[in-house]
Amino acid sequence: MFLILLRFSANKADAPNLMEGHNAWIKQGFDDGVFLLTGSLKPGLGGSVVAHNATLEELHARVALDPFVAGNVVSAEILEIAPAKTDPRLAFLAA
Repeated sequence: MFLILLRFSANKADAPNLMEGHNAWIKQGFDDGVFLLTGSLKPGLGGSVVAHNATLEELHARVALDPFVAGNVVSAEILEIAPAKTDPRLAFLAA
């Protein structure tokens, strides 16, 4: 399981111009069964993604395709999490 942090960077002002592509990138991640959750980092710091069903290398390649990353609107950090204990509703993450 992975946590992807997308923190606003130098070209934050370009976000509106790239939003359509960024939203399409998010949709593709859900359609592919890789993204489990997306949301904003508060207060206005960027965004985050919880991902699974991919290797670290695959996620690096996927994140590089995000128009926000390619346009330097955000900087991306991928954190790998090895679940040890979960709520029963999230047991599939520990598999």
